[in-house]
Amino acid sequence: MKKTRLGITVGAMGAVIYFAGLFGGYLVTVLLAGYVLLFEENVWLRRSAVKAVTVLVSFSLLSALINLIPDAISFINNIVYIFNGSFSIVLLNKIVAAITSGISLIETILLIGLGLKALSQGTIVIPVIDKMISNYMN
Repeated sequence: MKKTRLGITVGAMGAVIYFAGLFGGYLVTVLLAGYVLLFEENVWLRRSAVKAVTVLVSFSLLSALINLIPDAISFINNIVYIFNGSFSIVLLNKIVAAITSGISLIETILLIGLGLKALSQGTIVIPVIDKMISNYMN
């Protein structure tokens, strides 16, 4: 099995990066991905590092976009409140909460799956993200 400069296998390093995304958040994941991109030569590991960061950013962006809906309703409510009124759509807020909870669940399952597949230097194909990585990585 191929090893990294740190002495662990390439698959283990890939798994560490995915699990860092799950448990450590952006800072640890970006630091590990930066290390891999600067110092490691293995193409699979480099793509996995970029994929881990891309997955985190993509899910955060998706959640932020969906959360614009209750933010807009809150904005309208604040405007109406100036004139002693009230505006809210409770059902819509509940639907958005359910959707963001589902997105978080999917992200968690995906990162666990990617981390486990990485141990054997495998991956889970995510067409949009894989295409984006292929376009921007040589």
